[in-house]
Amino acid sequence: MDESVVASFWGPVTSTTEHCEANYTHSSYFAEFYNTISNVPCILLALIGLINAVRQGFEKRFSALHLFNMILSIGSMLFHATLQIVLQQSDETPMVWEILLYVYVLYSPDWHYRSTMPTFLVFYGASFAVLHFFFRLGIMFKLHYIGLSLLCLPRMYKYYIQTKDHAAKRIAKLYVATILLASVFWVVDRAFCKKMNGWYINPQGHAWWHVLMGFNSYFANTFLMFCRAQQLGWDPRIERMFGFLPYVKIRKPDKKD
Repeated sequence: MDESVVASFWGPVTSTTEHCEANYTHSSYFAEFYNTISNVPCILLALIGLINAVRQGFEKRFSALHLFNMILSIGSMLFHATLQIVLQQSDETPMVWEILLYVYVLYSPDWHYRSTMPTFLVFYGASFAVLHFFFRLGIMFKLHYIGLSLLCLPRMYKYYIQTKDHAAKRIAKLYVATILLASVFWVVDRAFCKKMNGWYINPQGHAWWHVLMGFNSYFANTFLMFCRAQQLGWDPRIERMFGFLPYVKIRKPDKKD
């Protein structure tokens, strides 16, 4: 990375990874300024999703999903602001925990032994956190995360083909489009960093990765909430907040006396 023009408040960089943004160019409190503030939209989207899930009485797993999105974004802000190894793990470990929660949400409706899956996933997540803290898994962390993410795709596809609602299917397509576009920004940012640092304006590919993944998580959660509401017979439909942001509105059947 380029030499900073502002003194570091947090001391020397100790993280095992940096991104294509010069350090401490805007403030002594932000090692990577754009990579830090680009998490703000992610937090706001997760907050909107959380409010909707709680207000309409969705199962607690969906509130937990939105909360984990917020926790992950806050951890990412702390990491990019400081570039300290301990706070790097506050970004990476919640990434794995969040994917494990997605595994639970996706597969639990058809899991016949209700207590075994959450027990196993909690044990798995805690074991990973301990191993990652002591051994700093590096490339193994990335491969592990990709593997868990791929585990979710067959179930997402199953829900997609079972869904007949066109508005819900569009949200699923937005989920795919945002993760593909975000991946392009991530790869370009890593592969062409030296060249882009010579440009007059750095496009800040990793910051765009954050923003797009914030929308990706929101679309994933919204689609899963729709599918779950269908399973429970809650008559879901897709509405638009502010004229563009989709959310699920449900109508629960009246309880019989």
